[in-house]
Amino acid sequence: MAPSRRQISGRSPLVNQQRQITSFFGKSASPSSSPSPSPASSLSSKKTPKSNKPNPNSPSPSPPPPKKIPKLNSNPDPPARSPSPGPATPSPVQSKFKKSLLVIGQTPSPPLSAEIKYGDEVVGRQVRVYWPLDKRWYDGSVTFYDKGVGKHVVEYEDGEEESLDLGKEKIEWMVVEKSGDTVKRLRRGTSAFRKVVTDDDDDDVEMGNVEEDKENQSDGDDSSDEDWGKNVGKELCESEEDDVELVDENEMDEEELLEEIDEGTPKVIRVSKPDCRKRKTSEVTKSGGEKKSRTDKDTILKGFEASVVEPPKKIEEADRVVKGLEDNILDGDALARFGARESEKFCFLGVDRRDAKRRRPTDENYDPRTLYLPPDFVKKLTGGQRQWWEFKSKHMDKVVFFKMGKFYELFEMDAHVGAKELDIQYMKGEQPHCGFPEKNFSVNIEKLVRKGYRVLVVEQTETPDQLEKRRKEKGSKDKVVKREVCAVVTKGTLTDGEMILTNPDASYLMALTEGGESLTDQKAEHNFGVCLVDVATKKIMLGQFKDDQDCSALSCLLSEIRPVEIIKPARVLSSATERTIVRQTRNPLVNNLVPLSEFWDAEKTIHEVGIFYKRINCQLSSSEGKILGDGSSFLPKMLTDLATEDKNGSGSLALSALGGAIYYLRQAFLDESLLRFAKFESLPYCDFSNVNEKQHMVLDAAALENLEIFENSRNGGYSGTLYAQLNQCVTASGKRLLKTWLARPLYNPEMIKERQDAVAILRGENLPYSLEFRKALSRLPDMERLIARIFSSIEASGRNGDKVVLYEDTAKKQVQEFVSTLRGCETMAEACSSLRAILKHDKSRRLLHLLTPGQSLPNISSFIKYFKDAFDWVEAHDSGRVIPHEGADEEYDCACKTVEEFESSLKKHLKEQRKLLGDASINYVTVGKDEYLLEVPEILSGSVPHDYELCSSKKGVFRYWTPTIKKLLKELSSAKSEKESALKNISQRLIGRFCEHQEKWRQLVSATAELDVLISLAFASDSYDSVRCRPVVVSGSTSDVPHLSATGLGHPVLRGDSLGRGSFVPNNVKIGGAEKASFILLTGPNMGGKSTLLRQVCLAVILAQIGADVPAETFEVSPVDRICVRMGAKDHIMAGQSTFLTELSETAVMLTSATQNSLVVLDELGRGTATSDGQAIAESVLEHFIDKVQCRGLFSTHYHRLSVDYQTNPKVSLCHMACQVGEGIGGVEEVTFLYRLTPGACPKSYGVNVARLAGLPEYVLQRAVIKSQEFEALYGKKHGKTDSELAAMVKKIISSVASDSDNSTSKDSLCELHSMANTYLQSTS
Repeated sequence: MAPSRRQISGRSPLVNQQRQITSFFGKSASPSSSPSPSPASSLSSKKTPKSNKPNPNSPSPSPPPPKKIPKLNSNPDPPARSPSPGPATPSPVQSKFKKSLLVIGQTPSPPLSAEIKYGDEVVGRQVRVYWPLDKRWYDGSVTFYDKGVGKHVVEYEDGEEESLDLGKEKIEWMVVEKSGDTVKRLRRGTSAFRKVVTDDDDDDVEMGNVEEDKENQSDGDDSSDEDWGKNVGKELCESEEDDVELVDENEMDEEELLEEIDEGTPKVIRVSKPDCRKRKTSEVTKSGGEKKSRTDKDTILKGFEASVVEPPKKIEEADRVVKGLEDNILDGDALARFGARESEKFCFLGVDRRDAKRRRPTDENYDPRTLYLPPDFVKKLTGGQRQWWEFKSKHMDKVVFFKMGKFYELFEMDAHVGAKELDIQYMKGEQPHCGFPEKNFSVNIEKLVRKGYRVLVVEQTETPDQLEKRRKEKGSKDKVVKREVCAVVTKGTLTDGEMILTNPDASYLMALTEGGESLTDQKAEHNFGVCLVDVATKKIMLGQFKDDQDCSALSCLLSEIRPVEIIKPARVLSSATERTIVRQTRNPLVNNLVPLSEFWDAEKTIHEVGIFYKRINCQLSSSEGKILGDGSSFLPKMLTDLATEDKNGSGSLALSALGGAIYYLRQAFLDESLLRFAKFESLPYCDFSNVNEKQHMVLDAAALENLEIFENSRNGGYSGTLYAQLNQCVTASGKRLLKTWLARPLYNPEMIKERQDAVAILRGENLPYSLEFRKALSRLPDMERLIARIFSSIEASGRNGDKVVLYEDTAKKQVQEFVSTLRGCETMAEACSSLRAILKHDKSRRLLHLLTPGQSLPNISSFIKYFKDAFDWVEAHDSGRVIPHEGADEEYDCACKTVEEFESSLKKHLKEQRKLLGDASINYVTVGKDEYLLEVPEILSGSVPHDYELCSSKKGVFRYWTPTIKKLLKELSSAKSEKESALKNISQRLIGRFCEHQEKWRQLVSATAELDVLISLAFASDSYDSVRCRPVVVSGSTSDVPHLSATGLGHPVLRGDSLGRGSFVPNNVKIGGAEKASFILLTGPNMGGKSTLLRQVCLAVILAQIGADVPAETFEVSPVDRICVRMGAKDHIMAGQSTFLTELSETAVMLTSATQNSLVVLDELGRGTATSDGQAIAESVLEHFIDKVQCRGLFSTHYHRLSVDYQTNPKVSLCHMACQVGEGIGGVEEVTFLYRLTPGACPKSYGVNVARLAGLPEYVLQRAVIKSQEFEALYGKKHGKTDSELAAMVKKIISSVASDSDNSTSKDSLCELHSMANTYLQSTS
């Protein structure tokens, strides 16, 4: 008897035994003997063969069900198992003491002492040869007979040849038949001369257990299908042999070693290839110096590893679609237990692997998501195994959750994922197998998906009773229940789980396509179509835009969104786009779809989506559909507009991106629920060419990263970011909206002023109202996602399908979520109503719009009242059932009325019986399941009419059913059934009515989220380390010169307590304005605070334009349309960019995109190359921004020559970060940083001081001081000499031009000047 399922990982005990699940892919855990054919060491046995030993290299995980063969003797009772020894083949997971084997066959083998002579007659025959050192059998064929030495040459299947004396070897002859082009050994037959090894009792026991378990099934729990254990007996033999390579031959029992010696196997001459696996194993055995077999891990796992790692050239194309297995190469105990078995049985996963269309990995169209299963392998599978492999072979890139009764089971390579990532223990047995109960589904699937796996959910769509009924009615021969794919869950399609409601970050799925000349010309501009889908909130954003050569707009979008999953047409995107995706994302899942057939074009997208909306048109409000004509009659307005633009060629890529997303979501059974309740939005305007047409500031990818808006540079988390500083939101939707505001600050001064007014009103004397609002909302779940989940629950698709067999009470969970949603909506409405009181004293146009019912805030009081009157929310949440109040549901009310009428008729009938029999004590009683029994005293039994049916009696009374009662009971039973049916559907009808007003609920969430963000901005300013002020955003005319002025400017994130060395030093900054310098050229010592100043200016501008307060005494700014930032040193190795190339690429974007209204920030440009080149580039870039763009900016540098060159330029203000310099030990200068922005240039950078702070050895510092003085002396000497020479030359020119001397004198002067110029050029070169 196989062991029962052990309890692990919160697994509940099973009512039924799990033997067949444990043996789903093979043998029982019962100990068994070696499968290897052996000589007649047990000839006394008279048992007939139950199974034939298959080829040990066969890929089959389990042989076919055994067939009984007539016994050779007539004794009906087989003798007891013979204890005679045989050549054991131990398994690492079994006891070393093996059961003895029985050797049977048509012609018994002679004893070892009787030598058989073979000649030319066996040349060409198939033979199996036993290698005692390897302890296994190998298949081959006899190719040649050498009469001189009396030996045959055997060629094995791997090409190795060996000269053998067959009469002295353990061999087995095989009979083969040709089938097409393949040659295989007959599995069964009676004419072949062969020996067969079998276990003498396991088959009968196994079959008995199958029947026993089948009888034990109850409650419709199909934990095992009836044919999954029938071939276990044969699998026992096969799997044991497969594990032989992992046996520690030094740890074998002495008895087994003696058996090997007693075999007397002669030595053989082996002509083997250097890398042959058999040779390796033999050499390990001979050496005896290693603890375990030295079989290489890659060799053992060649089949398994090939299934998870594609050839190098295919990895990028396949997007590592087998991620679910890639990180789970076996090691440790799992390697010893399963490694050899998987290598041997699944050879079609190795070098011979092919996809479903039989294409090899070297084929450019190879699809690693599918797998070709050899027919001979499929034939050996049972019905349950075949069902699993059919699903798995079509989804090799996914982990399969295979539903069996009340459990989800993971088999084979998926079991390794479950054991590693879910901490689920393997089941007993030699096949990888683990599982978990249905109640843990959400937790486990979320764990895997968060780690980057794709999960295929296969559900039962039939119970065992339904299977039996189908077999009887339709004559079906199926022995397993029906199962179907009901969900494909990935990072971008996850909708269930606790984290999805607690983690506010949006998980966007992004479909991207590209068109235009950029596909063939790398220098051409790009044209992108993008579709962003947030499945959890049913939000779809569509857009199409042009981009520059560096994909700047796409980089900006990717940096803001950080999609968790990307869908793209295979081999369509340009190389620049592919590099951008790698550089600007954080390890998303990437899905390559076949163009046109999977990644639809615009025409097919309109057709497919139009069909869907036409089908559900009766459920759509008139505002969502607009009749256009054939094919697109009922599309939402946004799709209608895109379809119209598509005719002009401007919307085709966006629609194609939508098509790719819809196709992908269709495979996950999410397309219909998404489209039905989709909230379509336009993609945020991200075209970099027409700034004046948009309403937002542009923060490109470099700005978001360098300014640490959302991610810090330390670990990519929120800590220390501007978002973390401002995030005081209490709602999940508010947190998501705040990220949107930060990524796209406002550009319109009037809109900024509206926000500022709202923020100002929400604090001060109105602070109590704001606090009360926050307190009410803080208790709510993620209402935006919860409402979207309620919308999805009315769709009978995926795991919500009508046919899916679930044992968990999903209806109760659905009712509880519905009640929670109603309560949350009521709370939000009440919170907004209470906050409306602040409008009595202060007026803000934005707050008035947000808090006035009928505008941004929907009037939902009537809807809330309807649901409150419909049923008891508390009772429904506790019980999981909705019992509607009277008048709430017409169908239920009608059913209740019918039941009441029949109950009233029964009461009336009781009165008639009392009157008829003359006894008022007669009453109705219920006995067991019998209701409305008329209980009559025994003394009146003689008066009872003859047509009364006596049902039961007890002392003193008799109980009857009258004909009228029987008729009424039948009708009452039917009425109660109708009532129960109406009660079951009431929750769906109520949810349907809730969904009818989807726009109202979404508006409520949106208004609440905006109020939450405004209050968050009001509260966040209280945490500034310095004073705060309301910034003045000047809305000047186009002729006004842009400017920025700040007094006492602090840092919004850094605070004195976090710095640990006093308070943060504020600074005064003035840039631009009429007749003022537009650029600050900033110098100063290393670590003097230059980069910090640059960042705080940029962050202050962002705060001002999102409507928040700024940490300053005063702050005034002209609207900034784009912040261009270049700071820090980093590379993009995956994109093939060095540190310096990355630096210049970001600079190139700034040069082409900056306008007069932009703010440009450059930090130490040019430091990644030689001083001469770096200084030249820095000066050229600075010159471009000052003279041509004429924008505001800050330029920090250590090239002090720039300060000299621009000291007289009125457009540049020379400033430095102040410091004090003192003498240190050994001549090393000690610098005290003052962090104060001070006019003028700094003469040095004091880098040696930083070296001292870093802890460099004293002798290195002193040597550095000497070298520094030498360099400065040389530079200063040459610098001074050339300057004096230049001055003398200039004076000479001026005097020559001013004099009226003759031509000869002028000629001499010019020659002298020419000589001076040459000397000057030589001295400066």
